[in-house]
Amino acid sequence: MYRLEFCFDHINSFYVLPTLESVLCCCSSLQVTEEVREHLKTPIFDNWQWEEAEMLVLLQVMYTDLDFLTAFNMEVEVLQNFLFEVYCHYNNIPFHNFQHCFCVTQMMYGLIWLTDLRSKLGRIDLLIMLTSALCHDLDHPGYNNVYQVINAQTDLALRYNDISPLENHHCAVAFGILAKFLSNVPLMILLFEEIVPTNVLPLTRTLHPCLQLMKIMVKVSDISNEARPMAVAEPWLDCLLQEFFNQSDTEKLKGLPVTPFMDRDKVSKPSSQTNFIRFVLLPLFSELTKLFPCLEVNQHILEPVRGALEYYSNLERATKEEGATAKP
Repeated sequence: MYRLEFCFDHINSFYVLPTLESVLCCCSSLQVTEEVREHLKTPIFDNWQWEEAEMLVLLQVMYTDLDFLTAFNMEVEVLQNFLFEVYCHYNNIPFHNFQHCFCVTQMMYGLIWLTDLRSKLGRIDLLIMLTSALCHDLDHPGYNNVYQVINAQTDLALRYNDISPLENHHCAVAFGILAKFLSNVPLMILLFEEIVPTNVLPLTRTLHPCLQLMKIMVKVSDISNEARPMAVAEPWLDCLLQEFFNQSDTEKLKGLPVTPFMDRDKVSKPSSQTNFIRFVLLPLFSELTKLFPCLEVNQHILEPVRGALEYYSNLERATKEEGATAKP
């Protein structure tokens, strides 16, 4: 029901050879229905129905429908080049990949509409928030900061003096891409503040009066999978656990300390989620609904998270009972 209308003269070449030229050709041949545009503004949007080629087009829709092209004199071809460059800098790993980038950006886009941030923040602020979501995990290697800094002491950790190496790297890659398309230094500084923890750049923490709100919105979007329908959220948990297990397997193979919450021999799907939802997601999302009561009134965000906590708590309880019954 929510498919794009393709001109099939171009689509075959896109999937066989996803070059910039084929992407531009494909984008010019696609039409996004009004139904899709409206669905794209909601947290129930199902990314699993879409190919990555289509996601690039939908990202273009987000930038266009927020009127960024007109407001900042941005040419469509420049935006398409930028989005494709971002796409090329996400790695083929289980979780922190281009599809995750799309989901975070789509949730940010949905929240902008649901909370009517267009009337509360400037257009440049919205551009920064959406672009921060888009770029927040660029070139993620699939191994977290604990692995980089403590367990493996990687070159990435050395490069950034053990201070948030992944976040600094994501931002450095983002700057490299943005430098090809703009020379707006204040925008790039604000983008840096959105992606990188505040302790990295303390001198500019008060540069923007709405910075903390903007950072909260990026964080909420980043960890928002459980705010989606279970059919959308649960496959993402499988992807995350696979990436976690890949890291712990590597740590075991190399004789490194094993990150406890990533050990496939100790972690289960329900146990990985219950405390995270109870002590991280629910408090954060509850505060968000205080800022934007419309999210609770319309049962956006918070209700699905509560449902996920109940689902995984029941699953964890059943698993423990099953284990106790199986014991001699």
